[in-house]
Amino acid sequence: MRRSLVLFLCAASTLNAFGHGDDSHFPNQQDVQVKTTLVSGNVYMLQGRGGNVGALTGPEGILIVDDDYKAISTKLAAALKELGSEKPRFVLNTHWHADHTEGNEFFGKDSTIIAHINVRKRMSQSNILFGNTIPASPVQAWPVITYEDSITIHFDGEDIKAVHYPNGHTDGDTVVFFPKANVVHLGDDFFVGRFPFVDLESGGSVQGLINNVGSLIAKIPADAKLIPGHGAISTMDDLKAYHQMLLETSKIVTDGMKKKKTLDELKKAGFPEKFKAAGSGFIKTEQWIETIYKSYSKK
Repeated sequence: MRRSLVLFLCAASTLNAFGHGDDSHFPNQQDVQVKTTLVSGNVYMLQGRGGNVGALTGPEGILIVDDDYKAISTKLAAALKELGSEKPRFVLNTHWHADHTEGNEFFGKDSTIIAHINVRKRMSQSNILFGNTIPASPVQAWPVITYEDSITIHFDGEDIKAVHYPNGHTDGDTVVFFPKANVVHLGDDFFVGRFPFVDLESGGSVQGLINNVGSLIAKIPADAKLIPGHGAISTMDDLKAYHQMLLETSKIVTDGMKKKKTLDELKKAGFPEKFKAAGSGFIKTEQWIETIYKSYSKK
C-alpha cells in the first residue's frame, strides 16, 4: 500500500489529511491543481494537495523547499517549469511527513535532496503515525546531504540558511531562511490560524514547539513574509497570534492537569469560544487537548 494512502486512511476524519487546514482552494480533491504565488523577490509558494512548497528561482536554476505527495509530482514539475525548470537542482525537506517529502521519489532522480539527519533516519525506517505503522520510504527518496544544526546553500544570489529547530512538530524540523528576499519557510512549525499537529511519536513536543516559535519571533525581521507548512502566505503578526494561541491553550490544559482533571474532563470543558476557528482544521479541538495532555504527561 502506498505511503500516501496509508496516511489518508490513518486520518480518515478528513479528506485533507496533512493538507491545508482550509481546503477551500481545492473543492475537488480528485483534480488538484498546483497554485503558484509570488511571495517576494524570486521566492514563490506552490500549493498542491499537501504541505506548501517554497521555490527560489534564478539563473542557476531552482531550489524548492518540500515537494508534496508523489501523486502531485508531475503537476508540481509542470508548475516549476513555468518558473524556469521542471527539475530543481536542490530539494530541502522541512521534516519527514509524506505530504512534504513523498515527491522526493520523483524529484530525487535529478535533484540533490537535503534535510536534517533525523529526516533521513525516519525516512529510512518504519514509523508510527496515528497508531499505524508507516513503512520506510524508497531509498531514492532519502536525503543525500544531511546536517545536525544548520546548513547554508549559496545559490541564485541567496545565502539560503536551513536551521534545525529540535523537538517541535517532529525531531527533524528545519526552518528555511531566504535573507535577501526576506522570506522564511517554517514548515509545519506553523499552521496558520489552526491548531497544529505535533507528532509525539516522532519526537515532537508541545513545549518544544512553543519554544521554537518564540525563538523564531525574536529572530525573524518584523517585515518578513512567511510561508507556513499549511495555509496562506503570512506575516509576523500571524505568527505571533499563533504563538499566543499555543501558549493560552497549553496553559488551560496544564492548569487543569495540576488540578488533577482527567483527559475526558479537559475535553468536555474545551476551550473558550475565541479558539473555535483554530479547531476547524485538520487537528480538532479534542485532538489538540489530547496532544497537549500527552505531551506534558511525558515529563
